[in-house]
Amino acid sequence: MVLMRCPRCQSDRIQRDFDDAIILLRAVGMHKLLCNNCGLVFKGFDPQGKLQRAPSKSDGPDVSRQLPNRRRGPRYTAHLPAAISLIEGGAQVGKVSYSQPSRGHCETISKFGMLLSLVGTRFGEEELSQPGRLLFVRVDLPNGPVEAVVAIVTNERVGEGQKRRWLLGVRIQQMSDGDTGILDEYLEKRSGSDSVIVA
Repeated sequence: MVLMRCPRCQSDRIQRDFDDAIILLRAVGMHKLLCNNCGLVFKGFDPQGKLQRAPSKSDGPDVSRQLPNRRRGPRYTAHLPAAISLIEGGAQVGKVSYSQPSRGHCETISKFGMLLSLVGTRFGEEELSQPGRLLFVRVDLPNGPVEAVVAIVTNERVGEGQKRRWLLGVRIQQMSDGDTGILDEYLEKRSGSDSVIVA
């Protein structure tokens, strides 16, 4: 049997990704795969379905050593100015509109998502408490601004009175190649920082 390896880091810690490939690819044995070492998602040939969706478990002492690799990429603490807008309308090109932006901050950032904080007085509570709700976000990184379409994964109201604000965990859905390059450059510079979150 040929051992499946990640095309980026050559690790053999591979599992089935949490998103399925389209049915035509699955019919010929192609699946979306996830590297548990570097977080790369790629397509691979697994006709017999030997790769499972959940990572393998171990009762040995190595489990704690592997915990930092459970996430798809490192997250870094930040306090970056951000402008957050609601996306209205359908997904077709030219059929969407954006609300007036609300000012906030990006509190943590990674290649795959962010934690945003905002007062959100422009938006109704029902708008920000919907998992999957699409937002348009502009974050001012030190090396240049980036813009992305993101989806809400988690939401929480914290603080009291005038200091009450939203904390939104979001997943990056779409970002241009140019902005992805700017974000990658920023994360590369942060990779030597001690403010990485691994939990």
